[in-house]
Amino acid sequence: MARSKEEPGGTTKPTWTFLTNHGHVLVCIATDPGVRGRDIAARVGITERAAQAIIADLVREGYVTRTRVGRRNHYEINPDRPLRHPVEQPHSIGEFLQVVAGLAAPRRRRATAS
Repeated sequence: MARSKEEPGGTTKPTWTFLTNHGHVLVCIATDPGVRGRDIAARVGITERAAQAIIADLVREGYVTRTRVGRRNHYEINPDRPLRHPVEQPHSIGEFLQVVAGLAAPRRRRATAS
């Protein structure tokens, strides 16, 4: 028996996925560093509050850096951070994004010496 949930418009959505919402949010940020929280929420299928909480988790643990640019946030991913689960810890966030999102490993900007 296939497990899925019918969405409005007759489309079906699987009841589980291989990635967590944290992984989905990270992919959204990697593909669009200026993405808004409400857009992340819509893409991932979670509430805006849940998206904000996940972003806060990623920032607090050093996976993402958030910078205010005018009225918007800009995000930068730290590709060198290891994945969190012991099974995946030998791999980095950059490797994850290469495989899952087809992205080149994001490079962290280096501070320039004054």
